[in-house]
Amino acid sequence: MSASEYVVEAVPARPTAYIVEAVRSPVGRRGGGLASVHPVDLGAHVLSSLIERAGIDPSTVEDVIFGCLDQIGPQSADIARTCWLAAGFPEEVPGTTIDRQCGSSQQAVHFAAQGVMSGTQDLVVAGGVQNMSMVPIASATSVGTALGLADNPYTGSHRWAARYGDQPVSQFHGAELIADKWSITRADMEAFALRSHERALRAIDEGRFEREIAPLEGVNIDEGPRRDTSLERMAGLRPIQGNGRITAAVSSQISDGASALLIASQAALDRYGLTPRAKIHHMSVRGADPIMMLTAPIPATEHALQKTGLSIDEIDLIEINEAFAPVVLAWQKEIGADPAKINVNGGAIALGHPLGASGARLMTTLLHELERTGGRYGLQTMCEGGGQANVTIIERV
Repeated sequence: MSASEYVVEAVPARPTAYIVEAVRSPVGRRGGGLASVHPVDLGAHVLSSLIERAGIDPSTVEDVIFGCLDQIGPQSADIARTCWLAAGFPEEVPGTTIDRQCGSSQQAVHFAAQGVMSGTQDLVVAGGVQNMSMVPIASATSVGTALGLADNPYTGSHRWAARYGDQPVSQFHGAELIADKWSITRADMEAFALRSHERALRAIDEGRFEREIAPLEGVNIDEGPRRDTSLERMAGLRPIQGNGRITAAVSSQISDGASALLIASQAALDRYGLTPRAKIHHMSVRGADPIMMLTAPIPATEHALQKTGLSIDEIDLIEINEAFAPVVLAWQKEIGADPAKINVNGGAIALGHPLGASGARLMTTLLHELERTGGRYGLQTMCEGGGQANVTIIERV
């Protein structure tokens, strides 16, 4: 057979995953209006709101993927499945709960979109839930200690020690390391934190969040933003660690909340008469140093831009989780993004960080803000335990 006789088959176009609907609860402050809401009821609330807003038969959903950390007590036993059933929806629809640390519900969106893009699913719910008032952060570790187990997941691992020695593995330590490496002063971080509160309060006052929030228990706005904060108040706080620079003022708030998105294929749009609001343009996840822990958004963003051929200047809006102020400030220095495009409605320092729900919360806010401003591309990234970061680029349609 001659070369001219070979037939080259065209590679079929990859199916597109669309965002049809996105909704979240208000984010409650620790001990605030959502503190006594059972995590299952919190998740069921956003699921009910999502299905109602989308106007679909819940039996057409093929899977429910939720992010949640500290999966013990009221957050245990596959809370994605439990939330769906508590919402009164069909028993034949399954659910699964995942843990990629702070990026868990962003990863849930990735898994849902990948199911659609693989051609194996047409309609998937992705989201997350966390009640940090009811189940304090690191509760799973505390339970392990009470059972006589190691007080952290690395203690006793000879292979981990051989690679990383006895360096402390802590988000606070990592934030301090970032501030040192990128020469970020405490004043820099406090100015950033104040801007986060100011932007969040402006968004609340202008009603920017109203379309995305499903009120619950009489709470209809995010409880975290502080109108009485100031640089002077921040300057009076003690560092979390010794003589460090990180204080509570430049850290994300402990919070309660839930969020959910409906991801659909073209076939589902046609079959059920759904209108897409955005499509998933790119998804990736990368890792970095687990000791510095919080720098992975930098290489992850570089990877995503390289894969897509987009420049950071072509991105209209950016949501990067404000786990700590130096995370965003170091990322901004390395990536060169315009500060005016970053967390335009405030971030986790002001709005709060309900761990398992934050990824889908950021995605929900990003989608609504793209629609409000008429932007085309939105990029979301967040640092995660273990030195990881997801990046999602969505394109408004």
